Amino acid sequence: MKFFLAGIIQGSITEDRIHPQNYRERIKDILHRNFPQDEVYCPIEHHPQSLGYDEALGRRVFIKHIEMASEFDCLVAFLPEASMGTAIEMWVASCNARKIVSISPMAENWTIKFLSDAIVPGIAEFEEFVTSGRMKLLLDGKDSQG
Repeated sequence: MKFFLAGIIQGSITEDRIHPQNYRERIKDILHRNFPQDEVYCPIEHHPQSLGYDEALGRRVFIKHIEMASEFDCLVAFLPEASMGTAIEMWVASCNARKIVSISPMAENWTIKFLSDAIVPGIAEFEEFVTSGRMKLLLDGKDSQG
């Protein structure tokens, strides 16, 4: 199983800075503990200085991550608020029949509501979803909607 860890990076910030990314370590830890043999790809881990990329490199990385989101088995999206990049990744994952688990309090947001296979409001609930076995059921095609 291959997991793609999507989530807010810059969001609606207009300055040259990003949202705190500490959520990524928590989510990766939950996935590694429960799916130790599986791959977890974290875009920011591979491109921590992406805001400093020139336009050509930034575009290549952006497009590559969108392609990767369509190829991985499951996209885990962390959305405490809206993220255009994560929405695009969710769209391509959905169009390619990939599983999508959203961690977001915005369960009524149409992108989240209609593209997610499961929605949990926060990381604690995501951990419960995973450790309870419901994530595995979802991945095996036996469960939906968190």
